Amino acid sequence: MPGASLEGSGWKPREYGRGAANVTGRNTTRWPEAATGLMDKIISRGNMMAAYHRVVTNKGAPGVDGMPVTALKDYVQEEWPRIKEELLAGTYVPQPVRKVDIPKPGGGTRMLGIPTVLDRLIQQAMHQVLSPLFDPGFSESSYGFRPARSAHQAIKAARQHVESGLRWVVDLDLEKFFDRVHHDTLMSLVKRKVGDRVVLYLINSYLKAGILEGGLTTARVEGTPQGGPLSPLLSNILLDELDKELERRGHRFSRYADDCNIYVATRRSGERVMASITGYLSERLKLTVNQAKSAVDRPWKRTFLSYSMTWHLKPRLTVAKKAVGKLKANLKTIFRRGKGQNIQTTVEETIPKLRGWINYFRYSEVKGIFEELDGWLRRKLRRILWKQWKRPKTRAKNLMQRGLSEATAWASATNGRGPWWNAGAAHMNKAVPKSYFDQLGLVSLMTQYHRLQKTS
Repeated sequence: MPGASLEGSGWKPREYGRGAANVTGRNTTRWPEAATGLMDKIISRGNMMAAYHRVVTNKGAPGVDGMPVTALKDYVQEEWPRIKEELLAGTYVPQPVRKVDIPKPGGGTRMLGIPTVLDRLIQQAMHQVLSPLFDPGFSESSYGFRPARSAHQAIKAARQHVESGLRWVVDLDLEKFFDRVHHDTLMSLVKRKVGDRVVLYLINSYLKAGILEGGLTTARVEGTPQGGPLSPLLSNILLDELDKELERRGHRFSRYADDCNIYVATRRSGERVMASITGYLSERLKLTVNQAKSAVDRPWKRTFLSYSMTWHLKPRLTVAKKAVGKLKANLKTIFRRGKGQNIQTTVEETIPKLRGWINYFRYSEVKGIFEELDGWLRRKLRRILWKQWKRPKTRAKNLMQRGLSEATAWASATNGRGPWWNAGAAHMNKAVPKSYFDQLGLVSLMTQYHRLQKTS
C-alpha cells in the first residue's frame, strides 16, 4: 500500500500489501495539528464504519493492487494504525487508478478510473463528511449525485419549463467533462469551504493519482475520472459555478451531472445564450462545449436523460428513440445466445433488463412504445423457437402439438418463408400465444407500466 514505488519490473498488480503506491513518490510534509480538524471527522470510527458498509455493498472490481472487496476488512484491521497515522500526518499517497474504457450509448467510449478498494473506502469516508458542507449551497436546478434527488426530478423540471412557455432548449454537451476538469480551478472552489490543509492535500492527491494501463502509469494533470466515490461531488462543486451563473442571468434550466438543458422563449435568445455560456465555460471553468453534439432546438427534437417530450402546449414525456434502440440492441445480444438454449433460460435473462428499463421509463406518458416493444419481444422469441425446430417435419409436429390442424401445420411448416416472417405469422401467434410467454415469466412492459402507475 502507500509507501513504496512502482519503479522497476518487480511490481506486481495482483499483490496487495505495502508494495504499490503512486509513482510521484511519498509526501513528507507534516501539517500542524490545528489544520487537521476535518480529517479527524473523516477518520472517526462511525464515519469509517459507514463508509466500509457502503463500499462493501457496492462491491466493484479490484484496483491496480488486485485486492477484492472481500479482503478489505482483514487488511484494514491489520493496517489501520499506519493508514490513520499517514492520513492525519498528510503523508498518505493514493495508488494509481486502473483504467477501464466502457462503450457509450451514442458511440465512442467513456473512461473509468477504478481506485483500489482502500482508496474507495477513504474517498467514501471523505464524501460523507464533505457532502454536507457543499450540498446545501448547490442550485435547486441541480439533480445529479445529490441526496433525495434523481434523474426523474430533472426530467419533470424540464417538462415544466417547456410547459411554462419556454419552448426552445439550449442543449449543452460538455466535451469529455470528467476527463477535462481543470485541477487548479476545482481546488480553488473546494478551498472556499474546506480549510483543512491535510484534506485539501488528499483531494489534490486523488485528482493527480496516476492512471495504470498496460503496466504503465501515466501522470494525470487534468480530469477526475469516473469510478471513485469522490468524483461526483467534485464535479458538482465545479459545475455549481455554471448553475450560479445561469441563475444570476435569470435562466431556467435543469442539470444532471454534466447534462445541462437551458430553456428559453426564442431561437435567437437561445443562440445568444449558447454563445455566451460557451465562452463562460471556456474562460472561467476551462471546459469545452462539444459543438457537434450541442444545439439550440425544440425540446421535442432533443433527448434529455434518455427522455424526450411531445410538441403539445402541455407536453407529455416519452421514451427517446435512442433509448429504444439501445434496449433492442441489448436484448438482441441475449437472443443470439438463445439459439442454442432452452427458451425459458432466454426469457429469464431478459427479465432484469426489462424490469430496470421500464422502472426508469415509468414516467413516460406516451404508452404506445411499450405495447410495440412487447410485440417485438414476443416475435423475437417466436423466431428463436422457429429456428430451433429447424426441419419442416419438426415444425409441423410442434405446431400440431400446440393446437393447429394437420393441414394448417404442414402448410405453415413448408411455406418457404424466413424465420422473421413466420415469427409474425398467424400460425405462430396461435401456436405460441402471449399466455405461453406469461407462463414462462416474461415481463410485459405494458403490464408492468400500469402496475407502476398505480404505485406512483
